[in-house]
Amino acid sequence: MVNQDINVLALVKGSERYVFLYDDSSRAETLRMLGRYASNPELSFTWYDAAVLSQKIRQESQKAAAAPLRRFDMPLPSDADTDELF
Repeated sequence: MVNQDINVLALVKGSERYVFLYDDSSRAETLRMLGRYASNPELSFTWYDAAVLSQKIRQESQKAAAAPLRRFDMPLPSDADTDELF
């Protein structure tokens, strides 16, 4: 089974909500979409918004790359010898 995390990025501007869902393989497309939204004069989404959200995407990417993939690798109490616990 392949574990594919979904990233959520949201921006609230008054009554408007911009929510972006993306996985690691679509990160570049999400960055391009931020630019398309910023260049659309019909949206309140600005180039500043795009810059801030782009930075967040890149920061999360760097965190994920630096973090070890150790999810669920911690030993369970049942894995240890009970004499060592006390």
